[in-house]
Amino acid sequence: MILLESHNLIIQTTLAEKIAKPSSLDVLFVDFDGVRFHLSTPEKKTVVQLSMNIRCWDELVAYGAMEILQREYGPLIKQQTEPEYNISLDIDIDQVPADEESREAFVKSISLFKRNALAAPFELAFKQQKELEASGGTQGQLMQIHYRDEEAIYIQASPDRVTVIFSTVFREETDRIFGKVFLQEFVDARRQPSIQNAPQVLYTNRDPPLEIRDLAGLRNTDDIGYVTFVLFPRHFANANISFNTISHVQLFRDYLHYHIKCSKAYMHSRMRHRVAEFQKVLNRAKTEVATTERKTVTGRTMTNR
Repeated sequence: MILLESHNLIIQTTLAEKIAKPSSLDVLFVDFDGVRFHLSTPEKKTVVQLSMNIRCWDELVAYGAMEILQREYGPLIKQQTEPEYNISLDIDIDQVPADEESREAFVKSISLFKRNALAAPFELAFKQQKELEASGGTQGQLMQIHYRDEEAIYIQASPDRVTVIFSTVFREETDRIFGKVFLQEFVDARRQPSIQNAPQVLYTNRDPPLEIRDLAGLRNTDDIGYVTFVLFPRHFANANISFNTISHVQLFRDYLHYHIKCSKAYMHSRMRHRVAEFQKVLNRAKTEVATTERKTVTGRTMTNR
């Protein structure tokens, strides 16, 4: 299976090109989950403006997104945000590090703009887990991130774990079947000794997990599924492990539906190939009718079939 990258490739490649050769720029594009970006040079060619619009911005701000973005980007954050967007960065190409390694790291950090914003509730939950473990508390705040029209992420800290729940909608019956197969593979793969330390994965169809069952407005239909990840302290033991955990978990919904679509496309291609092979067999099975030619006394040719 293919792992989706947590950074935005369009931001990375476009910014790298403009650093190498500054020029006018005006690019609109959309990332996973309907997140909109705008790369432009509204004032001069050497200052690139990057703006982002994300559906759940207000919820992310409540969970500390601005503090994380301030930590990551500091003075790059514009006080005056571009209209119709939630946050904007001003990137002065003249101030980009000169050496190649530092420049690539800088560009990569900018391309993680969306990832860093969505990391806020995860970092807060990891912090709450450590506090609950030290104080002997029971449950942390249940955080809700409605990042899609009909889907959400729910995160809650406990003294010994952090629970992450995805609600996802399967538009077609075949999607539900493929999804169930994929998620069962997650459960079965964890039994292997080499990956027994992976997070526990649970899947329920229609019925919400106990952690969110009392929330109002949850759908209770056959086309909704709930995927639960149980993260233990070893999954966010230090900064590097925590970074990777957040990057992988927050992309899970896109990862799942991406592979469902790839599987359906592969099966359709195999079916088309099989039909083409059957047609060849049928064409070979057609019998050829013998034809004979006869001539009349006047020399005209007559064909019998």
